[in-house]
Amino acid sequence: RTDRGGAAAMAALLLQAWGLGAALRSRAALRPLGLLVPPCRELAGSGSGQGSGEAALEENPFYGKYRHKIQELRRSRPEVFESRMEKRDEVKKQPLGRSTQGEFIRSMEEKAIFLCTKTSKGGFTKDKTLDSILNVEMVKEKSAEEIKQIWNQYFSAKDTVYAVIPAEKFELMWKRAQRCPSFLYALPRREGYEFFVGQWSGTELHFTSLINIQTQGETAPSQLVLYHYPELQKEKGIVLMTAEMDSKFLVVQEAQCLANQVPLFYATDRSQTYELVETFNHRSGEFKYMSVIAELEQSGLGRELRFGQASDKS
Repeated sequence: RTDRGGAAAMAALLLQAWGLGAALRSRAALRPLGLLVPPCRELAGSGSGQGSGEAALEENPFYGKYRHKIQELRRSRPEVFESRMEKRDEVKKQPLGRSTQGEFIRSMEEKAIFLCTKTSKGGFTKDKTLDSILNVEMVKEKSAEEIKQIWNQYFSAKDTVYAVIPAEKFELMWKRAQRCPSFLYALPRREGYEFFVGQWSGTELHFTSLINIQTQGETAPSQLVLYHYPELQKEKGIVLMTAEMDSKFLVVQEAQCLANQVPLFYATDRSQTYELVETFNHRSGEFKYMSVIAELEQSGLGRELRFGQASDKS
């Protein structure tokens, strides 16, 4: 989880970005709470968007996932809940490493490289450093390609997201993350998109659903954390990445889609794409969430996710 001050700033930024633009508020296609919007091609329709804040909240298709936490907040801190409802009313085809059940590590040497990690009560590992995962001194004797193969083979047998990122790409992402530490990501759903805020905290990238931020504020937990390890960046020219996620809210394919969007927006050569990140961080009143969806649909990321959900529904 990000530090509490960072989470509070992130929540304030979202509420400001969502509430200041009259154009955003006037879009009838925006579903209750602004959490689910249809694909670009479906924006011609309109709706009333009226009703009480609590009723609109319960109509949200993702309300069920967070019902317990929302009701707990409403019961234990009703004044906070009401305040947040009032604010709401005002306002490339190559994946990073989709996890599959693969073959286990055959080499005893490769098994010895990886270490056991301890998971905290909340489901995310505390102090998840690279040397808590593998024997760094041992891998330093290997080439970048060998390390890549070992890393990919090991994590392919686990239900998680992982990657080996070229040093130059990560350097660009990291420099931009220093200036623009947060961004709004869209996750394709059957009927539209669910929004997540990605917040950098050091080399960790925490994803939290927008509905969680709006209802829980600075106490909103992460649903996905990407861990980047630059220890081998200079010597081997690679940065290792793995992740942990809350499986009650995300499956691996959904986490993968969010992870794939990070280089899409932070490592892009297109100035128009990265400008969305700069606008979100420094000119939030000008930020247009539909531009994020347009970039995502143009890239093709998440297309197979939407198709899979449609197949499940049928």
